[in-house]
Amino acid sequence: MNDPGRIFGRGMSFPPRVGLNGRITWSEGEQNVRESIRVILMTEPRERVRLPAFGGGLRQFLFEPNNPGTRHRIREAIEESLAKWEPRIRLESVSVEPDPGDPEAAVATLTYRLVATQALERVSLSVQLSG
Repeated sequence: MNDPGRIFGRGMSFPPRVGLNGRITWSEGEQNVRESIRVILMTEPRERVRLPAFGGGLRQFLFEPNNPGTRHRIREAIEESLAKWEPRIRLESVSVEPDPGDPEAAVATLTYRLVATQALERVSLSVQLSG
């Protein structure tokens, strides 16, 4: 049987957590990839001192109108940043739609394949905007 940690790697869980044993928890496998996607997208460029180009910069859309143009730019930012920073996946599709429960937010849904296994995965996240 394949070891998911060996295939996809291991890393500190995100958000960082302390386990029942009092130690930092780690994630591995598909969970590690999902967490990595969120870290990439929610990190602002220049936020990491030693890697200033890293990040998807989705906070740049705060105070932007929730309209098709903004949602298109969010989709492009997601596609570009994940192509650059997450080699373990290949995006199949990215959709960014208005959040039906919050007029000042959009929901980004990413469908991707894990390169190592070709398994199809999906993750969604909310992007805060201004109406």
